[in-house]
Amino acid sequence: MRGSKKTPKRKIAPDPKFGSVKIAKFINYIMRRGKKSTAQRVVYTTFRLISDKTKDDPLEIFEKAVKNISPTLEVKGRRIGGANYQIPIVVSGERRLILAYRWLIQSAKGKKGKTMAQRLAEEIMAAAKGEGNAIKKREDTHRMAEANRAFAHFA
Repeated sequence: MRGSKKTPKRKIAPDPKFGSVKIAKFINYIMRRGKKSTAQRVVYTTFRLISDKTKDDPLEIFEKAVKNISPTLEVKGRRIGGANYQIPIVVSGERRLILAYRWLIQSAKGKKGKTMAQRLAEEIMAAAKGEGNAIKKREDTHRMAEANRAFAHFA
């Protein structure tokens, strides 16, 4: 039977500076065309900018931002009887992190005029306060899930 075997999960080595697997994963999301050292430079510069502006631990601010961005519900399209329904589902822990990182990077890329490290630092600090484009994206997702709550029985 095709597709019955699960692909094994790869272990990601922690990043060299902070020793955190979450930051290593974030670096991998920022990385383009295999240029890991460039992605590391962007992330570490971002953390340096955060610590300079807030005088706090950048890891704590990053964790708080990711926690604020992480969605608990999302909608998934499902075809039932010729009609497409947007069914709200609970987001698993792994996917929660993936979406948070993706939204954070997308909202930082959406801004123009500054370096990626500066845009990312601003977005992380805004998300830690509970504002910014990534938080707006999470709220939109929750709003859509709430609006389609009537179809939750199809899940």
